[in-house]
Amino acid sequence: MIVTLVVLCEVAFWVLLVVGLALRYLARMPRTGAAVLLTEPLLELVLLVVTVIDLRNGAQADWKHGLAAVYIGFTVAYGHYTIRWADGQFAYRFAGGPKPPGPGYGRARAVHEWKLWLRTVVMGLVAAGLLQAAILYVGDGDTASLRMWQIGVARVVGIHGLIALTYTIWPKRPKKGEREPGPAGTGDSAGERPRSLTKP
Repeated sequence: MIVTLVVLCEVAFWVLLVVGLALRYLARMPRTGAAVLLTEPLLELVLLVVTVIDLRNGAQADWKHGLAAVYIGFTVAYGHYTIRWADGQFAYRFAGGPKPPGPGYGRARAVHEWKLWLRTVVMGLVAAGLLQAAILYVGDGDTASLRMWQIGVARVVGIHGLIALTYTIWPKRPKKGEREPGPAGTGDSAGERPRSLTKP
């Protein structure tokens, strides 16, 4: 049931995202669209509550509960980022908004990658915290699977850090004949904070 709920939460995330952006730009109902987008965190809350109830009812703590914790951590860290990215793309393609620039090259690209890594760190901390809470809740039961998820999350954070480091050591350069984009202002990445998000 937990795995099914994780899948349903992921599908619902994208459905709500598309519906919210469609209402915002195509239907010209920015407040209604924003209200739909604000319901996204409820998905993670439902998943958390169901996971806790499942453990309370005596379910064996296994990989399914670990998956739920990691999914919640990922959506906490990357959910809003994804919504803002999609908002910029949607505004550009369907509402005449400016084209969101890419992450850039050189130092700008390295900074972008490190900021993404920080999001992965947040994902790891949230997931590891939820897993540890589950371990304490289970007590003397078998928690080996949950601890393995903690180790796996730490590895993901470490690998992502190494990937970000490569962009610092070997800066990404424009391809031959390609112009390097200019500064895109503040934010986690170029184009991450489109004006359309603050000005419907």
